[in-house]
Amino acid sequence: MTPTVRAAALLLLGALLTGCLSAYVGAAPDESSVVTAPPTVASTPSSPTPFVGTVTIRDFAFDPADFTVHPGAVVTVRNTGTVTHTLTAQDPTTFDTGPIAPGGTASFIAPSQPGTYPYLCGYHHFMRGLLTVA
Repeated sequence: MTPTVRAAALLLLGALLTGCLSAYVGAAPDESSVVTAPPTVASTPSSPTPFVGTVTIRDFAFDPADFTVHPGAVVTVRNTGTVTHTLTAQDPTTFDTGPIAPGGTASFIAPSQPGTYPYLCGYHHFMRGLLTVA
């Protein structure tokens, strides 16, 4: 192959590749074009959906054991078990239902300060959960 034919073949190959690439990725911008970033979408951190309902004590367990409420929300606790239970914050001055007899219901007011509050049954310390105030 002569140098002239080789140069023509390379030019043709280059033109073909450029056409193929621009068809694949789009035309290259010229130097005068301005590249702008795509618009950003403001994202708000998702917050947990506050619990609405009743915490049920079943078979020596809280259902749900972990839940989220708004500050100052009223939390109702129903004991469907066969023995007396409580739902008491680890710091009992924060919240406490007092004794709930089998078949009974009690309520307490969630703390006004956002945070997480571990709790347990005052009679059965293996029964535990976490109240989140948000």
